[in-house]
Amino acid sequence: MSEPPRFDRGHTDDLMSFLAASPSPYHAVASAAERLEKAGFRQVAETDAWDGTTGGRYVLRGGAIVAWYVPEGAAPHTPFRIVGAHTDSPNLRVKPLPDTGAHGWRQVAVEIYGGPLLNSWLDRDLGLAGRLTLRDGSTRLVNVDRPLLRVPQLAIHLDRSVSAEGLKLDKQRHLTPIWGLGNDVRDGDLIAFLEESAGLPTGEVTGWDLMTHSVEPPAYLGRDKELLAGPRMDNLLSVHAGVAALTAVAVGKPPYIPVLAAFDHEENGSQSDTGADGPLLGSVLERSVFARGGSFEDRARAFAGTVCLSSDTGHAVHPNYAERHDPTHHPRVNGGPILKVNVNNRYATDGSGRAVFAAACEKANVPFQSFVSNNSMPCGTTIGPITAARHGIKTVDIGVAILSMHSARELCGTDDPYLLANALVAFLEG
Repeated sequence: MSEPPRFDRGHTDDLMSFLAASPSPYHAVASAAERLEKAGFRQVAETDAWDGTTGGRYVLRGGAIVAWYVPEGAAPHTPFRIVGAHTDSPNLRVKPLPDTGAHGWRQVAVEIYGGPLLNSWLDRDLGLAGRLTLRDGSTRLVNVDRPLLRVPQLAIHLDRSVSAEGLKLDKQRHLTPIWGLGNDVRDGDLIAFLEESAGLPTGEVTGWDLMTHSVEPPAYLGRDKELLAGPRMDNLLSVHAGVAALTAVAVGKPPYIPVLAAFDHEENGSQSDTGADGPLLGSVLERSVFARGGSFEDRARAFAGTVCLSSDTGHAVHPNYAERHDPTHHPRVNGGPILKVNVNNRYATDGSGRAVFAAACEKANVPFQSFVSNNSMPCGTTIGPITAARHGIKTVDIGVAILSMHSARELCGTDDPYLLANALVAFLEG
C-alpha cells in the first residue's frame, strides 16, 4: 500500500462533465471516443483489414465501444486485461409512432426501457436525446437538452388512496409525457421538430432511437459536498473510469494488452449485436491476435491468460432500509470500490478473482469492500457472468456503491469514482 493515487477529486469533476454530455448510449460512446482520440487512439472500421502495429485503437458500433492498446513488442499470445462496463441506463424511449395526445394535450408515446424506478420520472423536466437515421443510412446524434417533456403526476386531491396504499403506476396509461398543447395531433410532429433541432431537411429522418433524460445537471450534495447526485451513474461512472484508466496506461510496455469494452443493452439482457452477449468483444480480441500474426493456438493462449473486471454500480447500505441488506456486508459510499460475490453465479467473482482485484487495490493504495445480497432476496446480475461464459475469460465483478439505483437521478460518494479509476489503472498495468 505504497503508491499514491493517480487520480484525485478532479476526476470526479470530469465525471460530472461526462455524465452531462452523455444523455444516451450513442452520446456516451462519442464522448469516450473523443477522449481516446485526444490520447492518441484511432478508430478502425470493422469492414477494413486490420494491421498488427502498436498503439491505441477503438471500434464503435451503435451504443458500444471497444478500445485497446497494443504495446511495443506484444506477442500474438499476449493476454488481455479487460475493463467491462455498459453504456445504457433505464429510461423512457420513444415508440415508432411517437405522436399522441388527448383532451388538448400533445404527448409523446414512450416504452419502458429496462427496470427504471418509475416514480423518479414523474414531475421532472425531461429532454430528449438519441440517434437519428437518415435516408442515406447515415446517423446523426440529437440532444434537446432543455425542459421539453414532463410526466405529470395526478394531484393527491384526485387520488386520496395514494396516502394509504402508495403510488401505483400503470406503465401504459400513466407514463406518457406531455410536450405541448393542441387538439390537432399530427403524425410526424415530433420527428419534424427534431429534424429542425438537428438542422436537417424535413423528411430526411427515416429511423430513430430516442430516449428521455433529466435535464438537471450533476451536482455535489451534502454539508461538505461529499456526495454526488446525477443521472446515469449506472453505469457511465464505470465507462468514464475505464476510459481514464485505459488512456493512463497506454504508454510504455505493459505486460498485458489493456482493453475497455463498454456494451449497450445490459439493462434488458445484453442479447444484441452491441450487447455483452453478442460477438463484438470476441471478434475484436481475435482480430487483434490474428492481425499480429497469431494462430488459433495463440488466440487460445491469449484468452486463457486474460482477466476481465466487470465494473458496474452496486448497492450501498441504505440508512432507511438496512434490513434489506446482508447483515454483515454493508458497503458504504466513499469506502472504495466493492467486490461483488454471488455463489449462484449472478456475479462472476470467485476466490482467485478476488485475489486479482485485491492485488490491484493494494498496488493502487485503494481500499475495497465486499458485497453479497441478502439471502432472502433475489440478486441482480451484470455483464460479468455473460463475458465469462461466452469467451471463457476469468471475470471479476466489481463496482462503486450507490443509492437510488435505476432512478432518473442516482447518488454516490465523491471519492469513489477516482478510487475506482486508480484500481482500474493498477489492474490494467498488471
